[in-house]
Amino acid sequence: MKEILMKINETSSFLQSRGITCPETGIILGTGLGNLIKSINIEIEIDYKEIPHFPVSTVESHHGKLIYGVLSGKKVLAMQGRFHYYEGYAMQQITFPVRVMKFLGVKHLLVSNACGTVNKNFSKGELMLITDHINLLGGNPLIGENFDELGPRFPDMSQPYATSINKKIIDIAEKYDVKLNQGVYAAVAGPNLETRAEYRYMAKIGADVIGMSTIPEVLVANHMNIPVAAISVITDECDPDNLAPVNIKEILAMAGMAEKGLNKIFTELVKEL
Repeated sequence: MKEILMKINETSSFLQSRGITCPETGIILGTGLGNLIKSINIEIEIDYKEIPHFPVSTVESHHGKLIYGVLSGKKVLAMQGRFHYYEGYAMQQITFPVRVMKFLGVKHLLVSNACGTVNKNFSKGELMLITDHINLLGGNPLIGENFDELGPRFPDMSQPYATSINKKIIDIAEKYDVKLNQGVYAAVAGPNLETRAEYRYMAKIGADVIGMSTIPEVLVANHMNIPVAAISVITDECDPDNLAPVNIKEILAMAGMAEKGLNKIFTELVKEL
């Protein structure tokens, strides 16, 4: 058996043996955005280090646990902490959990991240629904031999974020009076923050916000035909003409404040999926 398929099957079998049998929605929680877990009626909690072939999150603000339980009456499988390219992992490692989710039966994927905005109409503390993206990571998890069992060689990306799910998100945000911007997410490798010239470049090429994640998982979800939606929490404003040194503690604090709206949207959305 091809190595990647063997690893996916081994990991899926391990998780099924631990009782993770019928998740409907997969959730990936970004930097400083782990409080949704408090709303889940947790049935199973497994550290990444216990899971065969799983990477281990090295970022302090990422807990590194796989959570299985019930949210809004539906079975969910949530990653409390994700993996990043800047941690030194290959793109295939970063996205391995998404492939496992598909094999476990996940039908939808919801993704969150923290980001900075170059759109001067957006403010920190607000949310942005990702409608499209620009991949500036310098890599792609689909590079290499393609296996038809996982997806097509040349997956279409004309609509990487499911319009049907996005419509539900917009309606929920309006219903609960949650400020929800819409725009384009650009991902860079990191881990450094960007220069003034880079921020100007991002704005000129059509980005609204900038982060260091999400796109690899979205690419693989599309490859495996999993409808996906993603929301960014804006934690800082990246105005190149008034750029101040970034304080990571302040970014995490802002993420914690802003995620209340995100959690409300995800909680209601899971109910409707």
